[in-house]
Amino acid sequence: MLPIFLLLLAGAVLMALRFVQLRRALLRARAGEATFRLLAEHGRDAAFLLDATTLELRYISPAAQRLTGYDQAALREHAARLAADVPARLQRWRDGDTSRLTLLREVELPHADGRLLALEISSTIVPASARERGITIVGTVRDVSAAHAQEAEREKEQKRFASMLSHEFRTPLATIDGAIQRLVSTSRDADEATRKRYVKIQTAVDRLLAMIDDYLSPERMAAIGRERAADGIAPLALLQQAAATVPASHRVQLELDEDLPARLRCDVPGMALCLKILLDNAVKFSPPGSSITVSGKLVPEGGVALCVRDAGPGLREEELAQLFEKGFRGTDATHAGAGLGLYMARAVVDVHGGSLQGHNLPEGGAIFRIWLPLPG
Repeated sequence: MLPIFLLLLAGAVLMALRFVQLRRALLRARAGEATFRLLAEHGRDAAFLLDATTLELRYISPAAQRLTGYDQAALREHAARLAADVPARLQRWRDGDTSRLTLLREVELPHADGRLLALEISSTIVPASARERGITIVGTVRDVSAAHAQEAEREKEQKRFASMLSHEFRTPLATIDGAIQRLVSTSRDADEATRKRYVKIQTAVDRLLAMIDDYLSPERMAAIGRERAADGIAPLALLQQAAATVPASHRVQLELDEDLPARLRCDVPGMALCLKILLDNAVKFSPPGSSITVSGKLVPEGGVALCVRDAGPGLREEELAQLFEKGFRGTDATHAGAGLGLYMARAVVDVHGGSLQGHNLPEGGAIFRIWLPLPG
């Protein structure tokens, strides 16, 4: 009988130890959930715990009520509707699709007062351990309505700018186009060289009008910065193409850091146009025979800096704040123009999420600096 008693006693001890272990695991889980709730109570974003099996909210922070205007009962109804895709997501995750472990998505939800909210929901599947039951989805909800409104206003401004710019170019081109057509129709007796010049002018006008339709349409300008090519262009190639536009009256020097990224993610025609505007200005305001430096380097604040430096008289300090305003022409400007070049250049850089600045150098001359962020 003694061996049986000892076996029963040993089994009882093991069961007791097992119970203690389970209780400790439960206490740790409760402590972890309590910590989560404590952090969520003080967070700006709404936090939630969702039972992935029943699609019921185990917890949602008070921020959700402040965010949406709904009470707990209404929030649970909305949560069940928004979680309708969870079973399919879980099945894909169980089948080995690890991309479903964490998801970030945007949804629209009407506020209790009727206005439409744009919400960013981040959620992560938390697998159940051997001591736990069920699978939990942990996540946060953030209101991005203001960011969407700013983006919409920004796109409207870009379209307004493109419409204005298209009009500014089309008006003089229409005058030239009409004049050259009249010359062609009334100069049948002109010599061959003159007729060739007329054809050349007409071809150039047609090309400029086609460029306006293709590149300076409101929709095209609004898309810059959103629909950039994934690989963009090599910094050296971009700067070499820009330097090639400088006339023989000036020398061009290229300076590139060795640690520049292999490619810049950007709208290539847009950045080429921006650099051409800066180089054209450098040519106009620096003496013939002088050197213009085009450089590219990584900068401490992150991103890439593309700079155009000239050896001219520099910028008037009192005019620095107006450099990029629409229609502004400096006191020293002697060349024909509408004051749109720098305004257009900054608009292109802005939609890339970058910045464009101009200032004087201690040794003389002016420098214009384009800063572009790098992915990540």
